Amino acid sequence: MSAKDLTQPVQTQYLANAQLVLEGEVLRGALVIEDGHIAAIDTGGAVPAGAIDMEGEFLAPGLIELHTDNLERHITPRPKANWPHGPAILAHDAELAGCGITTVFDALRVGSISRGNRTDYAKYARQVGSEILDMHERGVLRISHRLHLRAETCSQTLMAELDEFGPQDRVGIVSIMDHTPGQRQFTDIEKFADYIIGKHGYSRSEFDEYCTFLCNLHGELGEKHERATVAAAARFGAVLASHDDTTAAQVAVSAGHGVAMAEFPTTVAAAQACNDAGIATIMGAPNLVRGGSHSGNVAASALAEASLLDILSSDYVPAALLMGAVMLSDIWGDMARGMATVTAAPARATGLADRGVLEVGKRADLVRFRLLGHVPQVRETWVLGRRVA
Repeated sequence: MSAKDLTQPVQTQYLANAQLVLEGEVLRGALVIEDGHIAAIDTGGAVPAGAIDMEGEFLAPGLIELHTDNLERHITPRPKANWPHGPAILAHDAELAGCGITTVFDALRVGSISRGNRTDYAKYARQVGSEILDMHERGVLRISHRLHLRAETCSQTLMAELDEFGPQDRVGIVSIMDHTPGQRQFTDIEKFADYIIGKHGYSRSEFDEYCTFLCNLHGELGEKHERATVAAAARFGAVLASHDDTTAAQVAVSAGHGVAMAEFPTTVAAAQACNDAGIATIMGAPNLVRGGSHSGNVAASALAEASLLDILSSDYVPAALLMGAVMLSDIWGDMARGMATVTAAPARATGLADRGVLEVGKRADLVRFRLLGHVPQVRETWVLGRRVA
């Protein structure tokens, strides 16, 4: 398949006899697709001559992923085992398409950390970001890619790395992250120890030294880096997000910065404060699927049951996005509402007015799936009316 094949929309198609997942309802019907966009929506289960029979399976807008670390897994499939970036990006892209994801904001950490001869987190965002954008521009990727810069305020090089990006770089989201130990995601220091010792192989004394280093680093640069991140998001024209808000006071600071989305609030109190401030709450689908947070924070299901969950992210398991949406559908008793957390809601939050819903004139970015009990199975994925998986 050539780059032209992947970027040129196909002509008229008629996808019939589907359970169409619309905003607010699911109904039996058909989509007419012309030049990569939805040209008409019909009702009923008829399958006219020349139509493609969806066999009564679900047909929904393509999933929109706002925060995934999946590319990092392809770039470093084992600790200290680096993989060529081009093949890694292609594999990541194909995996997302196979999971029904048609738009992704690839999360890239900006802000590196080194101590003497030891590099805890190396700089990589500009190089990988350029490679993603180049492949997207050449039309070799199956789905639509944008960048999500995860700005680590507890780092040494954040401002310099942010300065390497500009409005031309398709940066759609900038999130303010602070992984200083003892607060936010890692309020429980033992959870942080499990994560860092497991990832870097530190001894306990090395871990304690690392924590002291991070706390001192954040005391020196944290506030300066936070201000720089807010300014960078404005410069890029990107949506600003917070990360791991734990208290109402932290949410108030986020609101003051103009944050529009809160990624993974760690408590019910923080999620409620986000709701009160009009900040959309994003929770990880793996948290929902696994039945709780791996860091010991609030369960996504608890926020769903309290109507404090707006958007799902696959985080580190792409297949979790659709599965999580179906689980929300079960919790709420409403398939349309559950699916909106991975389609309409993320589209609205990031200003993508051309996708996320099945409406005439919108992009024909679609996913067809069926349920095996309560487990969804992706059957086909389309981007601009062309099947990509």
